[in-house]
This record gives sequence, C-alpha cells and structure tokens, in this order.
Amino acid sequence: MKWTLALLLVAVPALPQLVQLRHWSGQSVSPAYEGYDVNPDGSFNMWFGYMNRNYEEQLDIPAGAENGFSPGAADRGQPTHFLIRRQKDVFRVVVPRDFGEQKLVWTVKANGQLQQVTGSLKPVWMIDRNRTTRGGNIDVINSNTPPVVVLPETASVAAGEALTLKLSATDDGFPKRAGMPVGMTAAWGKYRGPGVVTFEPVDGKLAGGEMATSAGFSEPGEYVLQVVVDDGSGELAGNFGYHCCWTNKQIRVTVKR
Repeated sequence: MKWTLALLLVAVPALPQLVQLRHWSGQSVSPAYEGYDVNPDGSFNMWFGYMNRNYEEQLDIPAGAENGFSPGAADRGQPTHFLIRRQKDVFRVVVPRDFGEQKLVWTVKANGQLQQVTGSLKPVWMIDRNRTTRGGNIDVINSNTPPVVVLPETASVAAGEALTLKLSATDDGFPKRAGMPVGMTAAWGKYRGPGVVTFEPVDGKLAGGEMATSAGFSEPGEYVLQVVVDDGSGELAGNFGYHCCWTNKQIRVTVKR
C-alpha cells in the first residue's frame, strides 16, 4: 500500500502594521495648554504652545477669528507664525488673581482644519517654569534654574540689509556632564511679521555666554522674533514633559522701506 502525504496550506492573514506617515504640508496646527504658574503679585501666567503637524510647512495665520482667544480679546500675544512640530511653553497670557474658574479658549484654523484648546486654573494644571530637580545638584533642591537672557527689546534695519542679533546669557551651571556644565544653546524663529525671515545660524551653542545671529527679511514691516535659550535640561535637549529650564526672549524689529 502506498501512502500519499497531503499538505494542507492555510493562508494566515498578515498582521496589521503601524505606519507613521510624515506629512510635509497640508496638516493642522493643534494649540496646547501647558499649565499655569503664579506671579509675585498674585496674577497668573497661563502658558500655551502648539503642535504644527507638518514637517516642512510653516504657517502664517493672523490674529483674529482663525487664530484667536475667547472670551474677550482675540489677540493675546499669541504667535502668528507657526514653526514646524511641537513648540512648548511658547507664550503666556497673564490673567488677574481673581480669574477664578473662568476659562480661555484658543482656536487655530490651519489648512481648513479647526483645532481648539481650553485653559483653566484648576490645580492639576499648576506647573513650575522657574526651577527643577532635573539636572541639578542632588544635595540642593531646585538648584537648576532657567538662563537669564539679555537681548534688546527693539531694533530696526533697512529693507534688503541683514540685522545682527546679539544676545548674552548667564546660567547656574546646571546640568553637568562629566563634572562640566552642558552649556547653553539658542534657537531663533519668526514669531510675527509679514515676510520670510532667514537666520544664519538659526541655532547653536553659546560661547562664553554670547551668541550672534544674522537675520534677513524678505519685505519691510513690523516683526517679532523669538529666541529660546536652553541650559541643556529643557525641550531643546529632548527632555520632554518638563517646563524648565529654558527662557523665551523676544525682540521687535522694524524693517524700513
């Protein structure tokens, strides 16, 4: 008797794969409420940031119906130029000590997609942007604090000419690596303004507590530029989830015709 071996082939469906698509443009901007801290006079800083879901497209959205706050004044000093990806603790809205249970809603409409976030003073949202134990002296609580940045408040330049931006900063020397301070870094970006701004360099390490950057403007008008100086323990260093230690500083620039 001859035996025949039959093989039964069963088709097994492939497991689904998670695919992360990178969209260079056409995506939304999601406003983010980071939390609040308290000023010495009892008023509150409500901190906001955003996530520009594009990997290449930077968006300009004027303050108003498509980039505004409610209730009350739509323009609360928010950016009108949105850099790519996650930008944390970008700006603050100061509210009075009797703000109580009121809320602020920030609405951003980008590429036809409307996104909103609501901020409140609920205790769960309290943060500390002035100190952190991360990267500090383990024997001294809250020894790591943000850099102190010196930058002119205003500047002017003729159209077609480059503007040299000079800043200086001091820090507490934390965090340290191999016994030495990691060192401060700075990153520039347009915050508001009518044209394209190019920086050279756009970011880099501070040498001796100083850094110079050249800014070029595509057209005349009123601009606001923002620099973020990080001591090596904040967002620029990749330590997500913290609110310290970096400092945002702005300069208003008039580009004359």
